[in-house]
Amino acid sequence: MRQKILPDKTGHFGVFGGRFVPETLIYALDELEKKYSSAKKDKRFREEFSAYLSEYAGRPTPLYLAKNLSRHIGIKRVYLKREDLLHTGAHKINNTLGQAILAKMMGKKRVIAETGAGQHGVATATVAALFGLKCDVYMGEEDIQRQALNVLRMKLLGARVIPVKSGTRTLKDAMTEALRDWVTNVRHTYYIIGTVAGPHPYPAMVRDFQSVIGKEAKQQILKKEKRLPDYLVACVGGGSNAMGLFYPFFKDRSVKMIGVEAAGLGLFSGKHSASLVSGTPGVLHGCKSDVLEDKFGQIKNAHSIAAGLDYPGVGPEHAYYKEIKRADYVAVSDKEALEGFKLLSEVEGIIPALESAHAIAYLKKAGKNIKKGAVVILCLSGRGDKDLHESY
Repeated sequence: MRQKILPDKTGHFGVFGGRFVPETLIYALDELEKKYSSAKKDKRFREEFSAYLSEYAGRPTPLYLAKNLSRHIGIKRVYLKREDLLHTGAHKINNTLGQAILAKMMGKKRVIAETGAGQHGVATATVAALFGLKCDVYMGEEDIQRQALNVLRMKLLGARVIPVKSGTRTLKDAMTEALRDWVTNVRHTYYIIGTVAGPHPYPAMVRDFQSVIGKEAKQQILKKEKRLPDYLVACVGGGSNAMGLFYPFFKDRSVKMIGVEAAGLGLFSGKHSASLVSGTPGVLHGCKSDVLEDKFGQIKNAHSIAAGLDYPGVGPEHAYYKEIKRADYVAVSDKEALEGFKLLSEVEGIIPALESAHAIAYLKKAGKNIKKGAVVILCLSGRGDKDLHESY
């Protein structure tokens, strides 16, 4: 049976995805969908994007065999896809470059973004400086305190960081404010969403830009091992680094995919961000996916020690992967993530972002259950300079 191309024409992955936005944004989304559909077929767009990825961002990133980590956790071979080595220190630059080129093609003079851990904000400020665009970044007050270094980086790059004081003052509320801004200024403003969430066409577009991770990893592992990996592992907040790794392997049924969410203070504590493990289908920020909501349909507050995972929803394609059992989703606590953070630092000399540390912690915990002789690729989505004060 031929695999359907997803999302469908209405932006759905099965029952997930779609558009749930004010009428004001339909024009902008239609404009973006049309321009992106055209750009994908445009050789000049593809060449420009590829050139910036290689010459500016620093691709391809290495696929590193972490021998010490493998030995320590009892898995034969764990490879790290080193997105932390990219310009700006995380995978976010893959997506912001693609969207900034689109914004330039569409004649937009201003870009806006939401950010939690600050990495997407830094990546957006970076490409705005590169292409001469005005840039405003919405960031929750709590995250501004947690990620002070990235706030300074954004300001140095010429962006205005707008504190969000409503709600939990974290990523969810920053995205809400960015959407409100876009509704008001849609004619001259381009919204660079940082993950595989939001209204169609964002989930598929961000996935496509981030799929360079999985495409490279597949080529690299075939060269190194002469076969595909047994497992792919990545942290999941909104889920762009994980989807970027997973998507190019979707049809390779022998490859198991594991997404690691934030269990925070525990799944029964009410203070976590595990939308796939503990959530239910609902609507958040313009799309239907698995979300954390109460019995009245109100979105719950999320919690994670990693600001980039502190979100009460997830990209709709991940919800679809869960529904069709193409990927498994698990959750790791704050305490376990800190152990993963320290473990990789101590045994490999690589300080991971706290987001990525959740995936490291999962491997440490699940190592004995991974089949003997397994080859694993773990997406190291970012570096941990920004998180040092959280870990001590």
